[in-house]
Amino acid sequence: MSDSNTAEPATLRVYVNERGVSVAHGSTALDAVRAFDQAFERSESEAIVAGTRRLTDSRGLPVGSDTAVHGGAIYRIVAVRDVLPDSEGSSHSATNPSPPQSPASEFL
Repeated sequence: MSDSNTAEPATLRVYVNERGVSVAHGSTALDAVRAFDQAFERSESEAIVAGTRRLTDSRGLPVGSDTAVHGGAIYRIVAVRDVLPDSEGSSHSATNPSPPQSPASEFL
């Protein structure tokens, strides 16, 4: 005979950008973002899949989108700030392009 008061809940509560969402056991961090998208009319999961956004934990450490969730997990969606190669193979900052260079004579 099992005690119904100790039964495991059907879902886990996790947080994405400080918003609570419920997901099924065995869900991934990306599943949590999809629940966040659905609940708050967002499209962050598409940006994560496209590589323009990424997930971190509550401390700011990167989290893989395939990471299994646990109850109370906190995920933050952040912009990707890595240096990305352009079509010619040189590197540039994805979010902080360098300002155009001005001739020194402009400042005289």
